[in-house]
Amino acid sequence: MKTPLSWLAERVRLGPTNLTIAAGTALVASVMIVVTGSIVRVTGSGLGCDTWPNCTAETLAPTAEMGVHGLIEFGNRLLAIVLCVIVGWLIVVARLQRDADPDITRWAWAQFWVIVLNAVVGGITVWTRLSPYVVAGHFLAAMLLVTAATVTWHKVQAREDARPPEASRPRVRRLAGVLLIATAALLFLGASVTGTGPHAGDSANVPRMPFNWTVVTVLHGAAATLAGIVALALWLASRHTLSARVHRRTTVLLVLVAAQAAVGAFQVASGLPELAVVLHLLGSALVWIGAVRVLLDARDDVEQRSATNPHRFDAPRHPPVRMTA
Repeated sequence: MKTPLSWLAERVRLGPTNLTIAAGTALVASVMIVVTGSIVRVTGSGLGCDTWPNCTAETLAPTAEMGVHGLIEFGNRLLAIVLCVIVGWLIVVARLQRDADPDITRWAWAQFWVIVLNAVVGGITVWTRLSPYVVAGHFLAAMLLVTAATVTWHKVQAREDARPPEASRPRVRRLAGVLLIATAALLFLGASVTGTGPHAGDSANVPRMPFNWTVVTVLHGAAATLAGIVALALWLASRHTLSARVHRRTTVLLVLVAAQAAVGAFQVASGLPELAVVLHLLGSALVWIGAVRVLLDARDDVEQRSATNPHRFDAPRHPPVRMTA
């Protein structure tokens, strides 16, 4: 049974440049949804629209009486609609490639369904009057979208990359996996710090997570230190190997982690100013993208070499058989 996309794919073909632009735009837009979400939070606009999916019980858009908070919250919702359009275009472009890669198309669809999930969680956030647990889930769902967009972008780049495969040592691949786990723990603890801290998302009396903010912040800092140590170990492990791509990517990640740590320290020392919080959430998205790309680069080295020579790793080596007369 033909779908509209399969019917169109028989008649229209798009080049790889269109796919690169669409995937890159989707990745940037996924990061922007994290940034605008942080702006909603620090400006206290989380209940600027007091219901969902409408902004009020009577209107879809905010009214003049709702002021700037309604505009900020509604703007964040509009960006989600724009993101749907961008990802929809990405799905179409991926399907209409001359040699379409089903894996890229699947990851583009994954972005669409994560957007739907995030919209639903956003609605629940409003209905629960900014429950800190639901707000944390909303942030993590946004980071899940960033993950899907990053994987899609990586696969599009790999598709256009004609460089020969590299050779990653098992230690490099293991460290890349540990780094991703440490960074994921950092994100979860960061959501707990925010859920315990003062930026509840609204000026009303919104409940907070029942944790000690100082303790959670120290744990978050410890996780950041661990992630930095693992990244440094990966940088050293990939320095004198053929994993040049992993080494370069880890170098960028180390810079991002250092900058993120500096912003975090400034936040704590200066009483969590709004701009610093927004920058810290932007940094969290960039660090996560970096950790995902490092792992994908380390895994690609093995997958590409296996595809090039499938017997190189799996086939046992037997001594040559000598024929005797």
